Amino acid sequence: MSQLKSQNTDYDNPWKTFIELYFRDFLGFFFPHIEADIDWSKRIRFLDKELQKVVRDAEIPKRYADKLVEVHRLSGDKAVVICHIEVQNDGESNFGARMYSYNYRLRDRYSCPVVSLAILTDDSRQWRPHGFQDELWGCSTKFRFPIVKLLDYEQDWSTLEASRNPFAVVTMAQLKTKETHNQPLARKDWRYRLTTMLYEQGYGEQDILELHNFLDWLIDLPEELERQFQIELKAFEEARQMKYVTTIERMAEERGERSILLRQLNRKFGALDDRTLDRINVLAIEQLESLGEALLDFGSIEDLTNWLDNQG
Repeated sequence: MSQLKSQNTDYDNPWKTFIELYFRDFLGFFFPHIEADIDWSKRIRFLDKELQKVVRDAEIPKRYADKLVEVHRLSGDKAVVICHIEVQNDGESNFGARMYSYNYRLRDRYSCPVVSLAILTDDSRQWRPHGFQDELWGCSTKFRFPIVKLLDYEQDWSTLEASRNPFAVVTMAQLKTKETHNQPLARKDWRYRLTTMLYEQGYGEQDILELHNFLDWLIDLPEELERQFQIELKAFEEARQMKYVTTIERMAEERGERSILLRQLNRKFGALDDRTLDRINVLAIEQLESLGEALLDFGSIEDLTNWLDNQG
């Protein structure tokens, strides 16, 4: 049996997109006390470009601070929420210090309260960083932040299955992806079970497609099992006279095209920076095909940047 297509370990990418699509659901599921204090009638602004500047200025090599969001509280006060998605398999000793560094730099930049949140997807039940403190000669700093440990949700699986919040599905997918490492048949079964659960729970078409895209990226399968999964899913849909399979097939085609292009670009120019990856990840299938042709004439990374600039 072949190995998994890409052995995905960069789990934060689908999280990054999904938080932006379902930010209120994200807070409602993991941090309900915060969701209840936000005025959702006012505009929510995602400030990822500004976050990249702060992280770059901080000269911190690892960048896990994925989403920066400006919100307004019910009191009318503005606040900034920074969501850290911690995807390491092993605990990081300076995680609290990094959270503190991002927090004070953002507070200095925006002159308003900054709330740091951490989702921990690692395998260690003991690693639960929740703050940073320092003291010397009577001068002290103490910083605390809320965390969510996904492993804790294993204890109440039935509640996850009954929930209609899309982040219940995201949590189950993340847990089962780790649990079925090197167990491709079990992984396929769980992906089928989670995907068909979306239909059975009555999710709308767009929600099904977005969640399917998340599951497709996260729960990676060997090629032969991927084909078997698609056949089983198509039979499931046809039996229920559903119409999503064509769109899902198009999404799979787009994902395959994007994966090939990224490998080609990495081979030609080396590892791409996060901003360039983000710009490529939002290209439509037609644009990906055009990029594949244009790539033949690229001589430098600047040619790629200029091509992306012309895509609007």
